[in-house]
Amino acid sequence: MRIVYMGTPDFSVQSLEKLYNSREIEIGLVITQPDRPGGRGMKLQATPVKRKALELDLEVLETDNVNEKEFLEKIRSLNPDFIVVVAFGQKLGKEILEMPRFGCINLHASLLPEYRGASPIHRAIIDGKEITGVTTMYMAEGWDTGDIIYKEEVRIEDDDTVGTLHDKLAEVGAGLLLKTLLDIEKGVAPRVEQDHSRASYTGKIDRETGAIDWRNSSRAINNLVRGVNPWPGAYTYYRGETIKIWQTGPVKEDSFSGKGEILPGTIVEADPNNGLIVKTGDGLIEIIELQIPGRKKMLARNLLNGYTINKGDCFELKL
Repeated sequence: MRIVYMGTPDFSVQSLEKLYNSREIEIGLVITQPDRPGGRGMKLQATPVKRKALELDLEVLETDNVNEKEFLEKIRSLNPDFIVVVAFGQKLGKEILEMPRFGCINLHASLLPEYRGASPIHRAIIDGKEITGVTTMYMAEGWDTGDIIYKEEVRIEDDDTVGTLHDKLAEVGAGLLLKTLLDIEKGVAPRVEQDHSRASYTGKIDRETGAIDWRNSSRAINNLVRGVNPWPGAYTYYRGETIKIWQTGPVKEDSFSGKGEILPGTIVEADPNNGLIVKTGDGLIEIIELQIPGRKKMLARNLLNGYTINKGDCFELKL
């Protein structure tokens, strides 16, 4: 079968490789987003999918609008059996959706109809979910609204971050996507309409998402820290500086007295032996790894050997 592949970020790379390595699939064209400025020098950088496609010696086109006439003509000339879309970042118009012989197939990083939209991996962790997964579906004109083909669950472990869960879902999703294409071609794949009444949506994650509100529960704060690691990162403010919080953990609260009488955000303990302990809305939480301006990430207990954080001070929500 011949496919056109559309994708942009790291999540899309494993699926591209999986399909490329399948003897049953010919990738006629890869379409991705244009190079963007990035890094310290803000030099133009190719998308992860473009870099991988060039490594595999595949034809690659870049565009901000895949629905433009020249791209429609190029895709039509290939007469694809499938258009495969994995985290592409653009909505396909009706003309493209109707082009392939078997349809446009999308891999989405949630168990649809839950967590439609741009940031399902982040939100699953932030919301404290224990199970998430991946879904393959036939694409429709709405975002993530098409009929479901297959789902596969993935457990969210207590120490998972967005980074680790992203990699698990990308791997599982790549295998599910290959199975989906082969089964559709064989005529054995299911097709089930989504229950739209159960749909939930996720917006884009930005820097402000990572702001820690110490009035929240210890569990909610820990989920937030995990759910924005490595990007955009959780943070708080201390003495007018932004402190990044990379890892937190539970505390045996019977070791500390008077915790119910102090404000959330108050530093209850700050020394290399007992660690960095902070009051939350319902108890205590330990900051295990953090980053102060101008330094790399450090274990809090190591940082406290040479950097003063005062017991009794308070982390702030805003400057």
